Amino acid sequence: MTEKRLEVLKRVAELVPDAAGEDCVRVAVDGVDSSGKTVFADELAAVLRSLGRYVVRVSVDDFHNVRSTRYRRGRLSPEGFWLDSFNYDRLRADVLAPLGPGGSRRYRSAAHDLTTDEILDPAQEVAPPGAVLVADGLFLHRDELAGSWGFSIFLDVPFEVTAPRMAERDGTSPDPNHPTMQRYVGAQQLYFAACTPHQRATLLVDNTTFATPHLVRVPD
Repeated sequence: MTEKRLEVLKRVAELVPDAAGEDCVRVAVDGVDSSGKTVFADELAAVLRSLGRYVVRVSVDDFHNVRSTRYRRGRLSPEGFWLDSFNYDRLRADVLAPLGPGGSRRYRSAAHDLTTDEILDPAQEVAPPGAVLVADGLFLHRDELAGSWGFSIFLDVPFEVTAPRMAERDGTSPDPNHPTMQRYVGAQQLYFAACTPHQRATLLVDNTTFATPHLVRVPD
C-alpha cells in the first residue's frame, strides 16, 4: 500500500463516528462495479482495527438473490440488475437491524452463495457493544438502504476506468459502451438518476488510481 493511500484511509477512519452507548456504527462503502469497494472496505477495516475498534466486515455480494430472481427480466437487462440483484429483506433482517440502533447485535454475515446459488442460513455471530460494521456493495444509497448508515463512502471512478478493471477480473468487455456491458453500466445509470449516491454519501473518494486516491468531499 502506498503512503498516499494509507494517509487517505487513516483520514477516513478518523471520520467514522463513535458509537452511541452500546449501539454499533454502520458504515457503507459504495461504488460502481470494479470501483474498488471490497479492497477499500478491507483496508479501512484494517485501519479501524489498528485504532482499537472492533470491526464486523460484511459484503453485500453475499446477499444476492438466487439466479432465477436475478435474471427474471433477462440476462442483459439493466433494470434487472438494478432491481433484482440483491436480497434486501435478508440484508436488513440479518445485518442492518441487529447492528442498528437498539439492535440485538446478533447478526448473520451471508445469505447466499453466488457460486452454487445456495441460500445460506449460517449461525448467528454476536458483535460487541460499539462495534463498527463495514459493509461494501453496489447500490448502498438506494432509497430502502440510505437511512441505514451512520457513515457512508462513495468511490467515484469513471466507467472508462472500471470497465477495463472488470474485464481483467471477469472477462467482460473493456468497453463500457459495448452492448454486453449495458446490464451493468445501464443499471448504475438508473441508480444515479434515482438516488444520486454521490450526494447522499457522507464522503466522496476519487479511487480512479489505487495508489493515489483522494478525498473529493468530506463532511463539515
